[in-house]
Amino acid sequence: MDDDFMLLENCRLCPRNCQVNRLEGELGYCRAGSGFDIASISVHLGEEPAISGKNGICNVFFAHCNLQCAYCQNHQISRRDCKLSGHKPALHEIVNTIKRILNGGVESLGFVSPTHMIPQMKAIIRALHKEDYFPYIVYNTSAYDSVEILKTLEEWVDIYLPDFKYTDPDLATRYSDAGNYPEMAGRAIKEMYRQKGSTLRLNENGVAEWGLIVRQLVLPGAVENSKKVLRYLAGEISERITVSLMSQYYPVPQVSKIQALNRKLTRDEYDEVVKEMDGLGFTKGWVQDHESADFYRPDFDSENPF
Repeated sequence: MDDDFMLLENCRLCPRNCQVNRLEGELGYCRAGSGFDIASISVHLGEEPAISGKNGICNVFFAHCNLQCAYCQNHQISRRDCKLSGHKPALHEIVNTIKRILNGGVESLGFVSPTHMIPQMKAIIRALHKEDYFPYIVYNTSAYDSVEILKTLEEWVDIYLPDFKYTDPDLATRYSDAGNYPEMAGRAIKEMYRQKGSTLRLNENGVAEWGLIVRQLVLPGAVENSKKVLRYLAGEISERITVSLMSQYYPVPQVSKIQALNRKLTRDEYDEVVKEMDGLGFTKGWVQDHESADFYRPDFDSENPF
């Protein structure tokens, strides 16, 4: 067993700080064990242009999540009580699947919701390196991360791709069961910025090979929250960072009883946040078409969710 897996003996990988022994079958908040718990390995063409490139990114989707967002589009696999069906692949099978995708011209390997699975992520990367595969590594996270753990990833991760969901603790509690999210995510993204700076470096194919992209999903009825997130990024980090402002929110079945979330984002709501972003001086990144909500709907019961 890699030494990294010893982190699971007293798990403090994320700000939940559960301190359970996952190696002995104890379950913390996320209810993830010590195995790989991978829900899907697939090509994704729908990420930001610099992440997907023309051939897509190979995304490894870990099951469970340390942040339980009521509106999560990946709810089939992110819930604490989700059940993985079918064969659970061993490390060599996981690596072989990734290699087949990389051999098809894909340049990047993304780990989605990796915060609670750092030892497993490192094991996969290490195994690929032993076979002379060196894709760009994308750390696709909710930003509910431990700064101490992020410091250990500086030589492992090429591109950080965090969400920054809230600056409002009440909203974070109500929608994601994490009242300290604003503080923890702010610290985490500052550490990512320390490591990567504000320059997103692209290769000759226009694919990101180094840097930081911060995502912000605008939620219905929460325009002020999104504007405050952007103000925080501009004031506390830098208006020169790359920002992906997303309009793709759609109401999943789990929000049917949450009135504020049980509708789509309006065009006026999104345009108001775009105006704020422009006014703050952000010039690098992406906005989405308002109709994006009709296209970003993964189905993890399918072999290819996207």
